[in-house]
Amino acid sequence: MKVMQDGGIAILPNDVGYSLIAATAPALQKIFRTKRRAPQKLNAMLGNNDLHRELHVVSERGKSIVEAITQDYDLPLGLIAPCRGDHPLLRSLDADTYERSTKDNTLLMLLNAGPFHREITRLSIDRQTLLFGSSANLSMHGTKFRVEDMETEITDIADLVVDYGLMKYHLWQASSTLLHCETLEVVRYGSCFENIADILKRHFGIALPARPPREKS
Repeated sequence: MKVMQDGGIAILPNDVGYSLIAATAPALQKIFRTKRRAPQKLNAMLGNNDLHRELHVVSERGKSIVEAITQDYDLPLGLIAPCRGDHPLLRSLDADTYERSTKDNTLLMLLNAGPFHREITRLSIDRQTLLFGSSANLSMHGTKFRVEDMETEITDIADLVVDYGLMKYHLWQASSTLLHCETLEVVRYGSCFENIADILKRHFGIALPARPPREKS
């Protein structure tokens, strides 16, 4: 945690693949440049259900959908939802980080992505330091589920690499599914999408569009 608080970049494990994570604007900008990300791509925040309830503004149905996916079925989710822009944690962000991490007053938050994700998120909340990032790969080169599969350009910018071995959802070969819990737009068809679609169909009567031919994330 200290590495990121001091302006460094860490490669950290999540069940849905390894991520480049940082806490400061210069470090996040360096990640963006190195990955050669498209300008419209946003940072994702590491979060948990407590942080989600504190920063997001969602309907009762939206809350139930998130709880069903992440708690009842214990699946990872890249949650997109309207956010409280006036919350002290978000107001503490510099303008560039806020702009690169929100869109139309929505915030993307990675939830329930494994034990390491849970603990580093807990530390970030304890220290009131929000953590952001994206998958540890060059853009359009596919999520990496082992450190040894990463491009040299990616590992070269990391001040810390936590190698947890092969990540849980490697068979999906995709990062987290990104879902807007209010509009139900599927922004990315990722790991566990079919499970998530089944949950929404059976418990909420909501039919999500089928996964299109797979693209690298």
